[in-house]
Amino acid sequence: MYTRAQLHRRRSLLERAWNLHIPTICDRRPSNAERAGVRTEIVASWERSAAHIMPEVVEAPLADLDETRHAFQTSPLSAAVRQLESHLQAAADDGELVVAVTDPAARILWTYGGAVMRRKAEKVNFIPGGRWDEASVGTNALDLALRLDHAATVYSAEHFSSCIHGWVCWAAPVHDPRTGRQLGVLDISTTWDRSHPIGLATAEAMARLLGREVSATAGPAGAQKGMCHGGLLELKLFGQPGAQLDGAPLRLTRRQIEILALLALNSDGLDLGELHARLYGDRPVSQGTLKAEMSQLRAVLGGRLESRPYRIGLDVRSDVTDVLHRLRAGDVAGAVERYGGELLAGSESPALAEFGTFVTVALRNALLADPHPAAVQRYLELTPHDVDLLDSARGRRPTTGQPRPAYDEPLSPRKGRHDPHRRPGARLFVPASALRPGPARPCGPALS
Repeated sequence: MYTRAQLHRRRSLLERAWNLHIPTICDRRPSNAERAGVRTEIVASWERSAAHIMPEVVEAPLADLDETRHAFQTSPLSAAVRQLESHLQAAADDGELVVAVTDPAARILWTYGGAVMRRKAEKVNFIPGGRWDEASVGTNALDLALRLDHAATVYSAEHFSSCIHGWVCWAAPVHDPRTGRQLGVLDISTTWDRSHPIGLATAEAMARLLGREVSATAGPAGAQKGMCHGGLLELKLFGQPGAQLDGAPLRLTRRQIEILALLALNSDGLDLGELHARLYGDRPVSQGTLKAEMSQLRAVLGGRLESRPYRIGLDVRSDVTDVLHRLRAGDVAGAVERYGGELLAGSESPALAEFGTFVTVALRNALLADPHPAAVQRYLELTPHDVDLLDSARGRRPTTGQPRPAYDEPLSPRKGRHDPHRRPGARLFVPASALRPGPARPCGPALS
């Protein structure tokens, strides 16, 4: 993530380039703005813009509002936006953004702004009816994405018009998946100092989601196919982590998997502060960074990530739940087989590190209490450093129905030996409420 100092330096460089080269371009004289670090596509857009307007434009012109309203009602995007409206609004509120959807001519059809951006958007007519093509307001991400037919970013003084030099905009075209036709663009914008590396990827993901919803709502049963209902999220948190949504693999970052794990393990949801503390601990990471992560993750999940508090709007199944269910049922061998290794090894999340230790100790205690040879061998393949377990289990036989200590009861280490997996006085347990049978969402004891 960029620091504020880095963003300020970048903005200052662009402001100097704009002040130097825009007058030259407006006078139809040759410019070498690329040498000042301005991207080629931005310089080309500046030149096109100068043929139509002056850089002192203070707002976008407005199209007829009745005509704009009718255009939105008859657009394929209308039903798709209505279906996803609550999730687009949540993304705007979480990320302090303004979200806009346009027609193929860069006329805004729908928009929603968070508290920070709403007034700024109204001031420059970034509202329904606002015309944001180059000829009307100059270089901007909406027109550029439509013109290039791929996602585009315009930062601060890369905008031709000085009235939006305080903005950063990310936009991506929306296509009809059935025909490939360009339907418009989805744009997310905020202030320059809130620029984030995942902004462009978030706009792309939201545009794809909107396109899929266009396809889903096109048929007679489209209204019943909302992206926000049903579905199964499967999480693999032991060993090599991964996730699947309705059987399809998800491409997630390590941080996104950690977030999903925390939400899955806290079925009642977490507010922003709670999630931040469990994910980052005392690390100096801003809540704005987490909000941006949540916006990206919401798009990846097809909008099925609820807010206030944050929770997963899907059924959730995970290998962690399965291991704990098997332990509670006395199926130690099955639990070891599903274990697969350390929970999110190397995670810097204090809550996940603590919970991973809890699961490992619970499994190890179960093996000490009832040392099935195959299960012990499998466990030692995953944790070959645990020689104490090997020594403790050697020569002992598994129980055959006789009462045995519960796996979550502390075991006294053999005399003269130190158990490296247990803190003095620690007693770990799994609440019965955490081990309800079946694949129902949330999967385990809450992390506190």
